[in-house]
Amino acid sequence: MIGRTLRNRYEIQNLLGEGSTAVVYLALDRRLGRQVALKVLQPHVRDSVVKRFFQEASSAAQLNHPNIMLLYDIVEDEGLNFLVVEYVEGETLTEQIPAPPEQVVELGKQIAYALHYAHEREIIHRDIKPANIKVTPKGQIKIMDLGLALPREAKRVTAAGMIIGTPAYLSPEQAQAQALDRRTDIYSLGVVLFEMATGQLPFNEDEIPALLLQHVKSPPPQPRLLNPEIPVALEGVIFKALEKNPARRYQTAEAMAQALEAVYKREGSTPSGGEERSLRATQPAPPVRAALRIMLADDHTILRKSLASFLSENGEFNVVGEAADGVVALEKALDLQPDVILLDLNMPRRGGLDILPELRTHLPNTKILVLTGRDEEFYIMQALKLGAHGYLLKSADDDDLMDAILKVAQGSMVLGTGVAERVITGALRSSGDPLNDDERKLMLFVAAGLENEAIAGRIGIPLIDVIELLATAMNKLGARDRNAAALQAIRRGYVLLDELQSLD
Repeated sequence: MIGRTLRNRYEIQNLLGEGSTAVVYLALDRRLGRQVALKVLQPHVRDSVVKRFFQEASSAAQLNHPNIMLLYDIVEDEGLNFLVVEYVEGETLTEQIPAPPEQVVELGKQIAYALHYAHEREIIHRDIKPANIKVTPKGQIKIMDLGLALPREAKRVTAAGMIIGTPAYLSPEQAQAQALDRRTDIYSLGVVLFEMATGQLPFNEDEIPALLLQHVKSPPPQPRLLNPEIPVALEGVIFKALEKNPARRYQTAEAMAQALEAVYKREGSTPSGGEERSLRATQPAPPVRAALRIMLADDHTILRKSLASFLSENGEFNVVGEAADGVVALEKALDLQPDVILLDLNMPRRGGLDILPELRTHLPNTKILVLTGRDEEFYIMQALKLGAHGYLLKSADDDDLMDAILKVAQGSMVLGTGVAERVITGALRSSGDPLNDDERKLMLFVAAGLENEAIAGRIGIPLIDVIELLATAMNKLGARDRNAAALQAIRRGYVLLDELQSLD
């Protein structure tokens, strides 16, 4: 292609890059006497790729912003489909990683304002990542590649439920193939800023399923633990952008840009790198990190008191409260708002699994480490499903316990010895065809000796529905009758002996 002139106008001069669906060339626009980039679609690509290619053009054509790559023309010539776009000198944002905090703020602000401009025109990018962002020699951001953008009125090209984008930068909504809005770009920008500020990704698993699960469930590490030079305010911006729930993120990219502007706001100016270093030099050293505030919830008095004494001897921990049952534990936790709760599962009045959802709802910043003697698969899977940040058995030694508390406090997920294997087993089993909540409840009553009519009254559904539910559960458990199904449910951990004993 080099040396060839397309449409008697675009003289191809050099190869800039090549991907699986398109090749990008540097060309001279002879008519206007300027350099442009030609994005030429590879031959023999699927129809869906061609449609998305032209969707890119439709999206980009609506935008005219100094921080977004301009589209000049869309051409179909001699069997070639290509776009004529602005040629941007410079390097991708990937080359700027890691970057000083002040540069993270400045470049992040430009990206956020550009996204706000696009969002106001009801276009979301869906693939914000460093490789799609260029930085000119003058430090100007240019957002590239709107190939995944969704313009207003556009019909989806991809199949329903398909995940599209770059896994390391996907929002939780994308990871779950849910409906997307502008807040998905805000999350992805949060990942980009985290990587710029720390030099590493917040979530970086080799296996894509594990990586997607981290985006959905796992809190990001604390950026300042990876790079102490990061201002507290910048860390706050990153954390807010990375909220799992879109309603807790910045609701507009403009709000995120304004928050970035405020990071270094001092008498209306933003310090340069040298000024920032000077400010840091004249300020006192940051205070030593306060001890983690720990609360213990366990009905075994001797164990709880021993644990409180042991932790208090360590300067990194401050035991601020204790509780011997679930009701008191919930009340004290809401009042004290500790950093970490060590939560037993089997307690009087209300168990740990029972109060876990309320703790996670009302105390989003409190980490919950389950510390229990229960190693059954059901307990572990339920605790993690309900939002526990870690699961440790009481048989763990002192060093493992302290390490687990610190890691959970820093945002990591901790699974103690013997727990991880059961999580894997549970994940594999759940991919088969596990009992759902209704079927599990049914098996509980069957195991307790209730007949179908009595179960119908307990659950509050017609008898015919009980019979159908029972047949489905028996099929999943591979049992020939209801009693054999109940026995299998107990053996697999779907029904627990403690639950049977607690029934009226």
